[in-house]
Amino acid sequence: MSSSLRAPVVRSLDLSGSRVRLTTLIEGDYEAWLAVRTRCRPWLIPWEPRSKGAPPAPEDAASFAARCGMRERERQLGSGFGFGIFVEGRFAGEITLSSVQRGPFQNGAIGYWIDEELAGSGLVPEAVVVVLQFAFETLRLHRIEVAIIPRNMSSRRVVEKLGMRSEGVALGFLEINGEWEDHVRYAMTSEEWGVRGAELRVTWLTRS
Repeated sequence: MSSSLRAPVVRSLDLSGSRVRLTTLIEGDYEAWLAVRTRCRPWLIPWEPRSKGAPPAPEDAASFAARCGMRERERQLGSGFGFGIFVEGRFAGEITLSSVQRGPFQNGAIGYWIDEELAGSGLVPEAVVVVLQFAFETLRLHRIEVAIIPRNMSSRRVVEKLGMRSEGVALGFLEINGEWEDHVRYAMTSEEWGVRGAELRVTWLTRS
């Protein structure tokens, strides 16, 4: 089939804030993703889950395509939702809603990373609010949590700007860069979103 007759690529999910667009990553995003990952690798790797002695996750094109496929299967199962963060069409980072559980739990976890050049610009809090809105109003989850290494102050400032409630420190919560790290656990419930959602939307999703 000629390129002119190929069907356009359809992204499975596409959410928007005021400055950020959150959308499913596809194979065509690889070069932009790799450029940011390569430039920011020393800044990102110290905070990423990895068992002791294991190499960093592969970043070749085939591995990226496989990860896109895995994210799509998670979306279809309803167990996870991964997004690229785009700003004015430029790839800027990723945010995920993962470990989604239904039944009596109705819980999910948010994780994120951003291009070091854009850190501190308020883009990640905005992206988190977009995902919270999606989680509570579309997926109808009851509780969303974010777990952060205590000394990772950049990530903690994101959830603190949003007024997410701290639930204390989970000891040895996750193996990060080969070490079992404590994590501060932040959370928000659907009841809290019902009280604060409108305020968060006005503050973060209507910014010019």
